[in-house]
Amino acid sequence: MVDAQQNVKKDRPVYRNIGLAQLVKYRLPWAGKVSILHRISGAVLFLLLPFILYLFDQSIASEVSYQKFQAFTSGVLVKVVCLGLIWCFLHHFCAGIRYLLLDLEIGVEKSESNRSAIIVLVVGIALTAVVGLKLFGLY
Repeated sequence: MVDAQQNVKKDRPVYRNIGLAQLVKYRLPWAGKVSILHRISGAVLFLLLPFILYLFDQSIASEVSYQKFQAFTSGVLVKVVCLGLIWCFLHHFCAGIRYLLLDLEIGVEKSESNRSAIIVLVVGIALTAVVGLKLFGLY
């Protein structure tokens, strides 16, 4: 009986120190993906805060600076960067609400946590798409 238990344990992969080859096989749960994206989006927002504040300052300083701001943000590359920042903000916001609910012990079960993580990803991408359509002038 002990040999059968050891065989079962040997058949299951063990991920202690994940190497690059094992990283492809490792399946991170949705909650883990949301957590990593929450950290990345927070770091991006923090690191680009001077750029964001500069753009905001230029947009409200005067009429001339607002016209310069409009000319600067009319480029496709700048719009794509702004869309990335918009996704970072919206994802970070939605995931933050999820974490507040988890702190209140709402949705801590595995299935509920998985469902809320998927909802955060879908809502963040959907809101980004809506704002992106407006950003690129499609409505």
